[in-house]
Amino acid sequence: MSARRKIAAVTGSRAEYGLLYWVLKDLQACPDVELQLIVTGMHLAPEFGLTVSEIERDGLPIARRVDMLVSGDTPTSTAKSLALGVLGMSDALGHLAPDIMLVLGDRFEILAAAQAAMIHNIPIAHIAGGDTTEGAFDEAIRHAITKMSHLHLVTTESSARRVHQMGEDPVRIRIVGSPGLDHLNRRPLLDRAALEAALGAPLGHRNLLVTFHPVTLEAGEGLRQQQELLSVLAAMGNDTVCWFTLPNADTGGRALAADLRAWAAGRANAHVFASLGQLRYLSLMSQADMVIGNSSSGLYEAPSFKCPTVNIGDRQRGRLAAASVLHCEPHANSIAAAIERAWTLDCTSVVNPYGDGHSSARIVQALLELPLGEALLKKQFHLIPSN
Repeated sequence: MSARRKIAAVTGSRAEYGLLYWVLKDLQACPDVELQLIVTGMHLAPEFGLTVSEIERDGLPIARRVDMLVSGDTPTSTAKSLALGVLGMSDALGHLAPDIMLVLGDRFEILAAAQAAMIHNIPIAHIAGGDTTEGAFDEAIRHAITKMSHLHLVTTESSARRVHQMGEDPVRIRIVGSPGLDHLNRRPLLDRAALEAALGAPLGHRNLLVTFHPVTLEAGEGLRQQQELLSVLAAMGNDTVCWFTLPNADTGGRALAADLRAWAAGRANAHVFASLGQLRYLSLMSQADMVIGNSSSGLYEAPSFKCPTVNIGDRQRGRLAAASVLHCEPHANSIAAAIERAWTLDCTSVVNPYGDGHSSARIVQALLELPLGEALLKKQFHLIPSN
């Protein structure tokens, strides 16, 4: 091992980069760390906003770019992207030879990185293992990454229990909270005037922040569910402005994006962005009257802004949720009823269950303290003692 600990961090989507931002910044500033940032997935695709440019503007040096996305909207194209990701990640890790690989979450790009690291005998540190998202195949991906990982940086006590239940050594499990909440303590947000200038459009009297991702375990349902949501939003008056971010590059995501763009065309109170970037996104969340859709940000970050969330369908089912999160079925009547309730919901005393906004320091400390070597790589299954 080199004198400075080489940590390869992987990012493949705008949402996960936003969660990782302060961890990456703190690793970059740490004199004992050589940060090796690997950028892949949607970041490198123009149709998803080419968000690698945001990473460059943030001053984070990119060690390797791994192109992996196959154009298409089918299980076959997603599986091919996963395979290309394993190939590209293997080349990147062979070149960089990191001491540790840091990953977050449950996307297929991250699964590709974990698979490659496992074969290269590179220890994996995984953020947000043990969380649950029962309505998407991300659930299985997250748990698979947990079993390949050697350090578990979990968001909550309940997530820690799940990781332990999967046979992981409790000594290797650290409760750190969600690093996305660090933005609230460390990144000044845009005020209303600056946000309007950054968005290129005025905010409305009422504002809805909307993201609807594919529901990958319900074939053919994503488009129908989005159309149920859009039918409700269509009935909103012009004083209510809908701010949309496009779905992820999951199976069925491109069909959702095309449907959304067609619906929003010509509507003065609907704005669609491939990516808002973390500053605009969180600033808009701070100004919004509610968050709507099935994105994890409605559960992770929105409660800290005292902003109600209307969480639609099963995609986030099982994830720990604050009192400001209203769950509803993916049908127009249920969505409309939840939105009506959200208008009057008092969120002033809501407590975010995902931490205090000081996760990054805990994560960096855990990465620096992790003892490397053969003993770390050779894992044992830890049974939970029977009562």
